[in-house]
Amino acid sequence: MYRTSVPFATDLPSDVDLDAVLAGVRDDHVSAPADVDDELVQIADRARADGLSLSIVVIDKNPRHDSQLRDLATDVGRTEHGTVLVLSPDWVGTYSDSISRVRLEGAEDAAKYTGGESVVAAQRFVDDLETPYVSWTAITCLMLACTAFLVAGLYLVKAGRARSRAS
Repeated sequence: MYRTSVPFATDLPSDVDLDAVLAGVRDDHVSAPADVDDELVQIADRARADGLSLSIVVIDKNPRHDSQLRDLATDVGRTEHGTVLVLSPDWVGTYSDSISRVRLEGAEDAAKYTGGESVVAAQRFVDDLETPYVSWTAITCLMLACTAFLVAGLYLVKAGRARSRAS
């Protein structure tokens, strides 16, 4: 008998009230402690002005597992849409309906290790996402094409020299 996989229910941090988070995000795209709320609202507003539909959530302590931050970001994103950044003192969780997981995780790396400075972490996250993306696949393909043209050109030159020596 085959068993199918059933997705687990989201596992949110135990002390987070999802309804309160959603109310804060719905109001000004930020749910954070009062001491950093205004600065984070400015970061979210600037990101939105630049075309990045960003919501920011800050929780005051690390959850049991870092994956709980991604679950929280996913739950917020399903309601609010766009890109959601969830910060705890040491970890980062994200969700986006428009940015690839690879780009998000790269931006997460930039936002980590800020010593609990959520404003710094949020700004690093936004800066990383707004930095033009280098497609290493495109660069590799371009280099391979140039190499192929170079090899073909050298072959034609050598073949021409061989014909001129033969005559």
